[in-house]
Amino acid sequence: MGFAELFLVAVGLSMDAFAVAICKGLGMPRLDLRQAAVIAAFFGGFQALMPVAGWLLGVQFESLITPVDHWVAFALLAFIGGKMLFDALRGEDEGDCACADAAADAGAAGAASRLDLKEIALLAVATSIDALAVGITFAFLQVDIAPAAGLIGATTFCLSLAGVAIGHQFGARFEKPATIVGGVVLILIGLKILLEHLGVLAL
Repeated sequence: MGFAELFLVAVGLSMDAFAVAICKGLGMPRLDLRQAAVIAAFFGGFQALMPVAGWLLGVQFESLITPVDHWVAFALLAFIGGKMLFDALRGEDEGDCACADAAADAGAAGAASRLDLKEIALLAVATSIDALAVGITFAFLQVDIAPAAGLIGATTFCLSLAGVAIGHQFGARFEKPATIVGGVVLILIGLKILLEHLGVLAL
């Protein structure tokens, strides 16, 4: 898996965090760069750690899975991407409500509101679960996990930081499209891996 593919996977995985960051930005009465950086650091940090945990888990079963690793990779990425698409297409109203609640909470708290670090940590874990499964896929594909996890974490950090700013400026209009794009990207990457191993596409 080359850098371009890893970067696309990183972007796809970061879309959930990006969407949540938009909601957090919507809830800020004024853009606080320090709070935005803390949110992005939580999301990026967990997004980097989860693939490592998945990779360590996958290495334990590598000898059993190697003969069908391309099918496993395709199934995991297709499932993750499909879930993102399903959530985006079916959960539009829930997402709108979540963003509206964030805005209402911020309005009640006032401009000097403080971040709830426990809430941010829970959101970071929830948005990085998919990266755990991708880490298992990386083990089967023998991807060098250190630079891959670093790239995923850095990409998520940057996009989450941008998400807070976008949410503060424009509201939640990008939440659904971002999730859809992320899902499609992961499905296409999984399909490419499968077709390459089946010899349909040149390696």
